[in-house]
Amino acid sequence: MAYDFDRRVDRRHTRSYKWDQSARLFGDPDILPLWVADMDFPAPPAVKAVLEKRAALGIYGYSIREDSYFEAIVRWFRRRHGWEIDPKWITDAPSVVTSLSLAVELFSEPGSRVVLQSPVYYPFYDVIQSNNRVVAKNPLLIRHGHYEMDYGHLESLFKDGAKLMLLCSPHNPGGRVWDREELVKLGELCLKYGVTVVSDEIHCDLVLPGRQHTPFASISEEVAGITVTCLAATKTFNLPGLHTSFIVASNPALRQNLERRLHTLSLHMASHFAQDAVEAAYNEGEDWLDEMLAYVKGNLEFALDYLARNLPEVKPMRPEGTYLLWVDCRGLGQDVDGLKRLMYKKAKVAFNEGSSFGTEGAGWLRINLACPRSIIEQALKQFCAAAKA
Repeated sequence: MAYDFDRRVDRRHTRSYKWDQSARLFGDPDILPLWVADMDFPAPPAVKAVLEKRAALGIYGYSIREDSYFEAIVRWFRRRHGWEIDPKWITDAPSVVTSLSLAVELFSEPGSRVVLQSPVYYPFYDVIQSNNRVVAKNPLLIRHGHYEMDYGHLESLFKDGAKLMLLCSPHNPGGRVWDREELVKLGELCLKYGVTVVSDEIHCDLVLPGRQHTPFASISEEVAGITVTCLAATKTFNLPGLHTSFIVASNPALRQNLERRLHTLSLHMASHFAQDAVEAAYNEGEDWLDEMLAYVKGNLEFALDYLARNLPEVKPMRPEGTYLLWVDCRGLGQDVDGLKRLMYKKAKVAFNEGSSFGTEGAGWLRINLACPRSIIEQALKQFCAAAKA
């Protein structure tokens, strides 16, 4: 490999959200963190180089976006996903969660029901409830070892009047990469009942070998017309601290509503650093991404094998995408508090406790695999030993 993903970088005392909160969040500064979804890999060298060049200017004034930024996005999605995006469809936003929250505010009414498919990334619940809307759960079904959509129940929610859906594609925490046929069926239901879909596709580039991500808006022109797609280079290239994302919406009414609200909140200004980083990542980071995905696939196989040999009571769900491993720990016989004690007090590790993704996630843990393999080995060794003690 051209890139050394085995190298451990000490992130402590760098104001790291992941590494510098163990004492406050988990009660012990020495807990090994494999929770929040950022990587312990340095970003592509081209990103570091362009940020150093930008920092060296010494004047950090107001900035603009140039056409080259939008062109880099368009080329990337054409090349990696076969999706032809018109640059006019792209609107910048500070983060995907910001976009989700604004969409809930703009495209639903106070007190109305907004559909999500649980268990799911916990900010989905927050953006619905903080906007005084009601969470309408469409729980996912476990079949053939992975999650599938319950279309019958979903249609009942639409019949009852839900007009907005938050889609997680690829799915977090389950790692499911939805088949095109599954998304076509979903699109047909949404068109039938006049449902707007806000599709969080931040993990779209993190698809493991053998699978292909299908952008929901690429299904058809009609589906694109009811879809707001939330995207970012941040998860792909480990840039979340730059706070940059973008929305793709071919429907002018949807897009203009979002742009107007972003402007009203003064969230529309360009970052001094983000455009350069995103351009460099999309234009020069592809080899890095391919090698990183291959390395993460190796981490996944290592973790699956280690758990099968050392703690067969737990049952991981093999992901098709993301760098996250969703593990069914109900066989350990622990409740939510018991799993937390097992992690934080006994094993001295921090995975994500599953109930934060919804009640359907109780008894599960989410493990971040985007780190040097030695960290995964250490964390699993500590966890398995504690679970068997």
